[in-house]
Amino acid sequence: MESPDDHQPPLRWWSHLWRYLLATAIGLVVWLPVVEAQAEERPLLFWLDIVLGVAVGVLVLWRRRWPMTIAVIAVLATPFSSLAAGPITLATVSLATRRSWWQVVTIGALSLLGTWAYYELQPVTDSEPTWLISLFSVLAVSATLGWGLYIGSRRELLWTLRQRAETAEAERDLRATQARSNERARIAREMHDVLAHRISQISMHAGALTFREDLSAEEMRSSAAVIQTKAHEALTDLREVLGVLRDDLGGGPLTGPQPTYCDVLELIEDARNAGTTIEYDDRLAEGEPPPAGVGRTMFRIVQEGITNASKHAPAAALSIRLSGDAEAGIELMLRNAVGFGPTRTPGSGLGLVGLSERAELRGGTLAHGVEAASPDGQRPATFVLRAWLPWSGD
Repeated sequence: MESPDDHQPPLRWWSHLWRYLLATAIGLVVWLPVVEAQAEERPLLFWLDIVLGVAVGVLVLWRRRWPMTIAVIAVLATPFSSLAAGPITLATVSLATRRSWWQVVTIGALSLLGTWAYYELQPVTDSEPTWLISLFSVLAVSATLGWGLYIGSRRELLWTLRQRAETAEAERDLRATQARSNERARIAREMHDVLAHRISQISMHAGALTFREDLSAEEMRSSAAVIQTKAHEALTDLREVLGVLRDDLGGGPLTGPQPTYCDVLELIEDARNAGTTIEYDDRLAEGEPPPAGVGRTMFRIVQEGITNASKHAPAAALSIRLSGDAEAGIELMLRNAVGFGPTRTPGSGLGLVGLSERAELRGGTLAHGVEAASPDGQRPATFVLRAWLPWSGD
């Protein structure tokens, strides 16, 4: 919670200097009309005036630490010291800048009483009428307090504007940081989908070379060529994302065209050529294909399903079914038996998490799990991945 101290700017040496010079000038202007009479008629008051003037001048150095205390002590010296008028004015203005109304009213009342007592104690001439002196005292005290209130209001306004500017800059930097983080997270999801699929194909072909002993030399060369091609594609993708992530200004969009629904069939054919058994059933309504953003999400879901099947059930057939239309949305179901075939490919467990987030960002849902085997043993345990996406996900 803000306090009046927050609005007080730090003072440098020249700020203190001109304030003290002005306070000294005010004190001399008030003291000069009575100094001669003090020296001749009341020498004790003469020396007391000087001592109190110097003491109050030193005391106002701490006016910011104890504003009310210093102001009260200074005002109480009003009847006894003309030279202290300058430091008293400085302490009063400083207190008024804090804009605490009870303090302002209290100091104002004490200042009026002290001024009245000043004219009673000091050897001043009585040529001016009492009402004029009283009016002058009220105007002087009001002007002093009003000037302090104006300075305090201006300081608070400047402080508020500065705080708003700093808050706006902080929010701008935060938005920029969040945008960079979101973009890098998107790149990470894209690269997980791409690299995991390519590495799983490399692992599957390498596994075939390890376990198959009946391959001919031509088949060995063909599998090695596929491994080389997929490794080259994976390195190209990795080089691309590393180039983006090394940019200190934040990740930009990935270059190159992004896959969509039209690329799903090519993805499946590529996986079939790599040795995965896939049953593909596309029941989407004929006509215009889904929007690019939805099609890209569909592609990633199918790609992750093929990757998981290749990792964890390389010998099992994978069933892929797409259905839906513009009104009902798009449904995807991927199903494969679990526990088929050896696999040494590790999994991070983050692919499906990323897919769930991707589907939710498109306004859809994604669920996955293992369906238990039938009691009669006719149907084995099956891993099922289901997703629903709205047609107009963009």
